[in-house]
Amino acid sequence: MDMNDTPQYTVAQKYYAVLGGLLILASGLLLVSCDLMSGDFLDRDARGSVSEDVIAGKNGGVDALLVGAYDALTGVDEAGASIGGGAAWESAQDNWIYGTVTGGEAYKGSIGGDQAPILTFAKMQHTAASTFLDSKWKTLYEGISRSNAVLRVLPKVEDLTEEEKAVREGEARFLRAHFYFDLKRHFGNVPWVDETTESFRQPNTGPDHPDVWAKIEEDLTFAMNNLPGPAGKADVGRADALAAQAYLGKVHLYQEEWDAALSELEAVINSGAYSLTPKYQDMFNAATENNSGSIFAVQNTGDDGSGGIGNSRGGAVLNYPHGGNSPFGCCGFYQPSQWLVNSFRVDDDGHPILDRTQGQHVKNDYGVDAGEPYSLGTQPLDPRLEWTVGRRGVPYHDWGPHPGDRWIRDQAVGGPYAPKKHVYRQRNEEEFGASNAWGAVGSGINYKVIRYADVLLMAAEAQAELGQGDLGLSYVNMVRNRAANPESQITNAMNEDFALAVVDSEDAMLATEPDAFDWVVRTDRNSTFVFLGGDPGNVDNWNEYVLPDYNVEPYGSFAGQQDALEKIRFERMLELGMEGHRFYDLARWGTAGQELGDYYDFEVSDNGGYKKENLRGAEFTENKNEVYPIPQRQIDVIGEEILEQNPGYN
Repeated sequence: MDMNDTPQYTVAQKYYAVLGGLLILASGLLLVSCDLMSGDFLDRDARGSVSEDVIAGKNGGVDALLVGAYDALTGVDEAGASIGGGAAWESAQDNWIYGTVTGGEAYKGSIGGDQAPILTFAKMQHTAASTFLDSKWKTLYEGISRSNAVLRVLPKVEDLTEEEKAVREGEARFLRAHFYFDLKRHFGNVPWVDETTESFRQPNTGPDHPDVWAKIEEDLTFAMNNLPGPAGKADVGRADALAAQAYLGKVHLYQEEWDAALSELEAVINSGAYSLTPKYQDMFNAATENNSGSIFAVQNTGDDGSGGIGNSRGGAVLNYPHGGNSPFGCCGFYQPSQWLVNSFRVDDDGHPILDRTQGQHVKNDYGVDAGEPYSLGTQPLDPRLEWTVGRRGVPYHDWGPHPGDRWIRDQAVGGPYAPKKHVYRQRNEEEFGASNAWGAVGSGINYKVIRYADVLLMAAEAQAELGQGDLGLSYVNMVRNRAANPESQITNAMNEDFALAVVDSEDAMLATEPDAFDWVVRTDRNSTFVFLGGDPGNVDNWNEYVLPDYNVEPYGSFAGQQDALEKIRFERMLELGMEGHRFYDLARWGTAGQELGDYYDFEVSDNGGYKKENLRGAEFTENKNEVYPIPQRQIDVIGEEILEQNPGYN
């Protein structure tokens, strides 16, 4: 398969169609693992469940179980709730609460009291009593249990060859490694439960606790050695050998095993199987996303006929522009921070301004009514900003110029910006959008667990840490050169499809008959005009939006190892912003205390043009907040003598 081809189906779509009956048959077995609070979830069969022997003897039964394990990647069930109990956003596949909001890239958003626990994460005031963390914990162990179910049944299957069994084992072990990796970076010391475990009461520390990092490496190594390459796998969306190798490199990186990380990551790079898509935005477009830049992704769908959004990035259900004027309706959460937006400023050389607190901040429309005139700033910016953040006057994909506070629930709480990377286009809304009974929307845009740009930046980081070669310069510049491609820049042409009109003169624009907030694209001025109300024949009633200059240039050199590391780490925010990575990066670098302290100070001042008063009192505590607490509910059930709380949370 050509890696640039757009697939016609995903692994889940195909297997749900072919094996639907078997999935129903297998569901009882899967449900054995769902209630982690029962005290014996691995020791009993669920009522009405089907034995593993029956599943093993059923044609395709083990494949049905494997699809169930893949489905756990979504974190959400068909009803739109977390598969670990609680609300969908508590176990979102992209970790937007635990990785992005806590990492300073986004605010909670919405209004003050809505989903207040999210603000406790933003301020590092979360505790072991958090039901959000309990839901996340249970979701990840549910994924592990489903993976283990495949591994328990597989040896009993008689209608598969040993090679076919090895492939299925590789996929199940890849998925188990993924769930354990997420557990490790969230909670630190976690219990190891595999297909041979007879009791769930397993320790997370002490002499009887295995090295979970080593276990993850074993699973990924098996997957790497037994799965086909990207071109040989059965369906788009399945794990493959190179995805396992990339993940193995990431696991080594998190342990600061730089030589091993670089070896695995460069093997993926040198395989030639992947490349950066010419257009940055193609990574966040459901019509183009299973491409040469995607290594492993959670496969989301649009309207799948279920009447729900469980398969449609359900964990992001809150995270769309809000209000009756918004085509999405709800709910205004997950709003990008001024700290993130300021990261996209560039100097005269086209390089990022690394100190976000100094100089002119990126202009915003905080406090400006949508019916009042507004103009974008003129300072040059990295074009990746416009694909990461929705801001007034800039095309919000093809939904027209973002209209400012018409789509913002409460600027005082969430600021003036909107999230963007997970939002589908209007032109393919029927195919890649979805909604449920109460009108919430979902998206068919995949979540990229690992993409090629991430691999390049991780390889650059490992090189810089080792002091080898050009300190990662070439890999960083590959990423920056893609951003510099003019095709990666947003343009007024994005506004054309659903404009009231596309005209080439002022007279033609003034002759239109708009409603308030309709827009007209002016090709003679390379700009977009939005009608604010009144007499459309009066040009003063039209708000012109001229996009800023965009400029990204590669680095000529790094001044040394520390300079390289600083710029590589900054580049990860520019390239991967709002993708759920930042907090985990800061924690593993040991820089969370400094950067988040600077972020809190910046946001509660007026440096960004407004004060985020609800972040006042936020404080990162070193040697504590690098990981989240073990959920108290789990300690209560498993036992304090078995499950040890992380330092600082007792």
